[in-house]
Amino acid sequence: MSLGDEPGYPETGHTRTRLPEGDPYGGASRRGGRSSSRSLVTVVGVVVLLIAAIAFANRGGDDGSSDTTGNAGNGSGPATSSTAASGTKPVETKTDGIPTGYAHSAQGAQSAAANYAVLLGSTGMFNKESRHWIVDGLYTSTAAAKLQNALDTAYSASFLGKLGLDASGNAPQGSTFVSRTVPVGTKAEQYSGAGAKVSVWYMGLIGMSGTSSTNPVTTTWKTWTFDLQWSGGDWKISTDSQTDGPAPVPGDDQAATSDAISKAVEQYGGFTYAR
Repeated sequence: MSLGDEPGYPETGHTRTRLPEGDPYGGASRRGGRSSSRSLVTVVGVVVLLIAAIAFANRGGDDGSSDTTGNAGNGSGPATSSTAASGTKPVETKTDGIPTGYAHSAQGAQSAAANYAVLLGSTGMFNKESRHWIVDGLYTSTAAAKLQNALDTAYSASFLGKLGLDASGNAPQGSTFVSRTVPVGTKAEQYSGAGAKVSVWYMGLIGMSGTSSTNPVTTTWKTWTFDLQWSGGDWKISTDSQTDGPAPVPGDDQAATSDAISKAVEQYGGFTYAR
């Protein structure tokens, strides 16, 4: 999932978001009634709980990697090449459905971080069995051992219930739970042969799509920073953290109906991202 809370958007006084006619998300009013506000606060609160649990479990020291951005102390901006796509495939193989075998390079570390953010922001994190193999596959063995219990506690039946899911992370019949992370870009903050620090700027989608949903699918903007270690021939996460934004001003787009969102989630697959 997109493990982030709803960011605050700049108030310009000239930007609005049109909702579709017919109130597709269970009769929410155009101006957002008290029920919708309470639902949003609930989602924000429980997602913040997850971030806190991960941060607590991930507490650790610096990975000792060195800065290779070439901008330390000189105040200059990034080179044009830093944002240009490489055109190189990120991986050739998968292990238990997880892309593996990233290049032992700064580019490989960025590709790994982007794809790890996708997995960690997916609906698979809301089911205990799939969450365990995702965490075991992406984190170092030490980090995974610290995270599993903390995440099991955070993804409790009570928490899942507040999102409209059952104890196994399943949505009610006729509804679709949406949790996706869509990377916008990556940046190598630090890199050495043994480790890397990579930031992933992403947009997240989270919510329940259905006619009776009180938590409609909304977007969040976050930056997810991963401390990676080269271990066992691949990049593994040792620690990670998130910050809000940067969030663009929302456009004047008409919100889709719940049925359209459900169909889009079912019909549009994700990507394997490459730096």
